[in-house]
Parts: sequence; C-alpha cells; structure tokens
Amino acid sequence: MNTQLQQTVLAGGCFWCLEAVFDQVRGVTDVVSGYSGGKRPHPTYEQVCSGATGHAEAVQITFDPAVIPFTDLLHIFFTIHDPTTLNRQGADVGTQYRSAIFYANEAQKTEAEKVIAELTAEKLFYNPIVTQLVPFEAFYPAEEYHQEYFARNPSQGYCQFVVAPKVAKFKQKYAHYLIRD
Repeated sequence: MNTQLQQTVLAGGCFWCLEAVFDQVRGVTDVVSGYSGGKRPHPTYEQVCSGATGHAEAVQITFDPAVIPFTDLLHIFFTIHDPTTLNRQGADVGTQYRSAIFYANEAQKTEAEKVIAELTAEKLFYNPIVTQLVPFEAFYPAEEYHQEYFARNPSQGYCQFVVAPKVAKFKQKYAHYLIRD
C-alpha cells in the first residue's frame, strides 16, 4: 500500500497531553511538540509562556489517512481537551493554551468545519465550541526536553494528574485505534 502521509497541527492546551495521546494512535507516524500560530520565528518556551509571541502550544502530527482518517484524528482531539474554553485548559490559562486547528489545506478545513458542526448538533458540550480554524503558516519544534515528555516522566505530578487521565480517556473511547505492542 503506497499512500501519501499527511500532516496537521493541533493545539488543545499543553502539548504534553496531545503528544502523549497521539503517540499511541495507530496510523500516526510522528508527533512533535512545538509552537504554531504566532508571529515570532523560532520562539522559546519562555517566550511562548509570556503570551507575547501569539503562539499556541501545539503538536505536529504526521499520519497515514489510509489507516486513520483526518476526521477520526479530530474526533480524538475533541475528546481529549475542552474546546469550549477560550485561551485555557483547566488550570493552564493564556492564549498559548487555546484550542486551534491549523489546517494544511481546504480539505482539512472543510473536514474540521463538518466535525465541529456535528459535535455542535449532538450537543456534546454545554458551551459553544471556540476552537479556532486557522490556515497553517509555520510550526516550530519545542525544546528537546518537551519531546516525549509524558513517556519520559510518567511519575511527574502534572503527568499523573493531567496527562494520564487524557490518555486513559483515549484508550477507553478509541481502543480500536490504539497501537498494540
């Protein structure tokens, strides 16, 4: 099977959470934590955390659409974060924690609009979805210590109390997409 891999960039709060989940999705070939949606080239974590750069913590996902369709990636994405809180995820507050889909092309934009419309019609969330749909411009990988953070630090407090429950929710709801060892 010779399929073309695709990429998308998603922001939904702390990138450690998103990376930890998407690393376990069958059909995802690579997940990189980083920054997207801002104006400053090659920002540092400290600069992004200040809120001054306009970047969101995000993950760049490379995937095989023959194994996992983009629509299914989006359903996982909307399951593991709260898309109804503007510039915040739980205790993480600021524009760097906003919910955003940085679509690579018009097809991804259309699929994202459809998924948001479906979720809205299903009334899955009490409040309206505020996830931004933004054309992809640039992605900057985060510092090395942020990469595979959950895998390398599962006992760290934030990982145990914030990341692990999101991973568990994914495993429960999307077991059919879980990579089997």
